[in-house]
Order: sequence, then structure tokens, then C-alpha cells
Amino acid sequence: MFPCRRQAALLLAGYHQAISKRRSSGMRSICILSALVWFSCLSLGAHAEGNCPPGSYPIGGSATAGCAPISGNGNASGAGQQQSPTPQAPIWEDRWGAMATDEPRGVLGAATGFSNEQAAQRAALSDCKAKGGISCTLANSYRNGCTALTVSDSSFYYGADTTTDIVASNGMRACTEAGKKNCRTYYTACSPPVRIQ
Repeated sequence: MFPCRRQAALLLAGYHQAISKRRSSGMRSICILSALVWFSCLSLGAHAEGNCPPGSYPIGGSATAGCAPISGNGNASGAGQQQSPTPQAPIWEDRWGAMATDEPRGVLGAATGFSNEQAAQRAALSDCKAKGGISCTLANSYRNGCTALTVSDSSFYYGADTTTDIVASNGMRACTEAGKKNCRTYYTACSPPVRIQ
């Protein structure tokens, strides 16, 4: 029996004894007050959280009743509260790109997405030769970024940066500031890092 119910039972027993011994109005008031306490104790034990376990409250209507956790689990300090796991930081793997040219023949070889610089350079040289280049030389290599080749009637400019827009703009500026004619972006490419976890 709950402690509150035990008190109420004792008070109710006292109520019955008091009625049989005395019929005074003061005693009746005390007895009525005791009965009210007894009934309030009964209501406290009757499903305070709608049949939900401690730390949760009822949700839904009568057809779809369920329980949801009380925010903070009723504990101001947060102790005992389940913490959501901290997500792991992503792990990235570098990617390399390269360009090779045979300037006298106007041949460009390019490679993107390689896991190391040497592999990207070899692939760019091979691509240049496959396109008809004989004296192919490395123009540039870049990691986790973008490249552009800007050409004019008499020369070319290349570079690397975070985006194709930036590197192409830099190439066009260098070409026009050098007083070259017919400056244009001939090639752009990117080798962004790859998320592996």
C-alpha cells in the first residue's frame, strides 16, 4: 500500500470512529477534510503519466496512444540523459591533376583525379603524346583544386586555384596585361578531394 493510501485509510477509520462517538459539527468538518485527503491520495496513484514509464509522457489520441520522452528527462543537470553520438569528422583523400604541352605543335595533354602528383604528371605527358605531341613537357600540376590554360595568338598562361572562375580570370588578366591579342580560356579542369569516410 502506498504511504499516502495508508494515511488516508487511517484517516477514514478515524472518520468512522468519530461519527459513532460524536456528532459535533467541528468533528464533522475534520472528518470531511480527512475524506478529501484520502480521495486526493487515491487520485495521485492513478496513472499520473497515462501508463507511461517514468521520464515520459502520453502522446496521441485514444486510438494511437504512445509515450514520448520528457525533454531533459526531468533532470535539470542533464545527468542520466542520453547524449547523441558526436559525428565523426569526414576524411578526405587528395586528388591531383596536371597539364603537359607541346608548345610548337599546340598540343595539350591533361589528367585529373589522381591520388598522387607523379601519377597525374605521367598521365598528362602520356595524353599529350597520344594527341600527337613529340616534345611534351609538364606545364603544371595541382592538388585539390582547379587549373586553366589561357591562350593568345602568340603565347599561353596557366595556373591553379580553388575554382575555375578564379584561375581563368587570373589567366585572362595576365594575358591582357602582357598586351597579347585574342586572349581566351582554352581549357579548365578540377581535381577536388574525395571523401573516403
